[in-house]
Amino acid sequence: MTDVAARIKANDPCWCGSGRKYKRCHRGLLGRVLPGRVGPPRPVPPDIARPDYASTGEPAARDEPMVKSPEVVCRVRRAGLVAAEVLALTGAAVAPGVTTDELDAVAHAAYLERGAYPSTLNYHGYPKSICTSVNEVICHGIPDDRPLADGDIVNIDVTAYLDGVHGDCSAMFLVGEVDEESCRLVEVTRECRDRGIAAVAPGRPVSDIGAAIEGHARAHGYGVVRAFIGHGIGETFHTRPSIPHYYTPEAATVMEPGMIFTVEPMITLGSWREKMWDNGWTAVTADGRRSAQFEHTLLVTEAGAEVLTPEPGRPELRPPARGSGLR
Repeated sequence: MTDVAARIKANDPCWCGSGRKYKRCHRGLLGRVLPGRVGPPRPVPPDIARPDYASTGEPAARDEPMVKSPEVVCRVRRAGLVAAEVLALTGAAVAPGVTTDELDAVAHAAYLERGAYPSTLNYHGYPKSICTSVNEVICHGIPDDRPLADGDIVNIDVTAYLDGVHGDCSAMFLVGEVDEESCRLVEVTRECRDRGIAAVAPGRPVSDIGAAIEGHARAHGYGVVRAFIGHGIGETFHTRPSIPHYYTPEAATVMEPGMIFTVEPMITLGSWREKMWDNGWTAVTADGRRSAQFEHTLLVTEAGAEVLTPEPGRPELRPPARGSGLR
C-alpha cells in the first residue's frame, strides 16, 4: 500500500477501490491504524455465570448504591484480582506480528480458566472479550486481524465478571522498539493515573482526581481526553459516580469510604478531541497523534484508596523496569 501511495497523485482514484479521489480517501491515513477484519465472538461455556446482558446485549437498568456493602467489596476485590491476572497474561503475549485478535484469544482463555465471564462480551453488542487500542486509538479498539508492528503502543483493557460483580483495569504495552516520544507519553500517562489515585480521599470531591491528572498532563504539554471518563463499578459495569480526568467543578460528588470506581485517564500527545470510527465503538484522536491510558479499579477507604486491580507479584505504584511496557 505504501509504495502505491507514494506514486499516486492527489486527484487520482484512491488505490483502495472506493471510487473517491485519493486526497479525499486514504491520503490522510498513511501511517495510521485502520480497521481490520473482526472475527466472531468467542464462546463461553454454560457453567460460567453471565451478566444480565450476555444474551440480549442490553444491561438492565439498576440504581446501584455508590457506597458498597462489605460483602460486595469482597466480591469486587476477587473480580479485580482476576482482571489484573488476565491483563498481565495478555500483555505478556504482546509482540511484533501478533494480531490483536490473538491477544483477545489469550485473554478469553484466561478469563474462562478463572471461572470469569469477559464483561465486554456482548455489552451493548460489543463483539470481543477485551479492548485493544493501538497508537492513536483512544479507547474501545476492537480486536481484529491487524498484526502489531514494531514501534506500536497498545492499551489492553480487561474487565472480569465474577461472583456477580465486575473488576476493570487496563495498561499500556510497548511493541518492539518504541520511539522516545511515545515512551514518554506512556510513562507520564501512568503517572497521571497514579496522581489521580493519590488524590482519592474521603470527604473530598471527585473533582480533585481530575485536577491532579490534568495538572500533571498539562505540565508535560499533553492533552486529557474529555469524552471518556472513569465510572462507578460493582454489580453494574458502569454506574455512579462519574470520574472526569480533567478539572470541572461540576464533579462535586463527595468521596465516601466504600465507594468503588475506576480512574482511567486517556492522555494525548496532541489534541484531546476525538473522532469515532464507523463501528460505533472505536475512538481515535482527531489529529491522528498517539494516545495512552492506564486504569485501576479503586475502593475509597478511611485512609485514601485501595487498588483492587493490583498487578500480580508487583507492589502497586512502583515504577516498572524501563522498557517493560507493563505498568
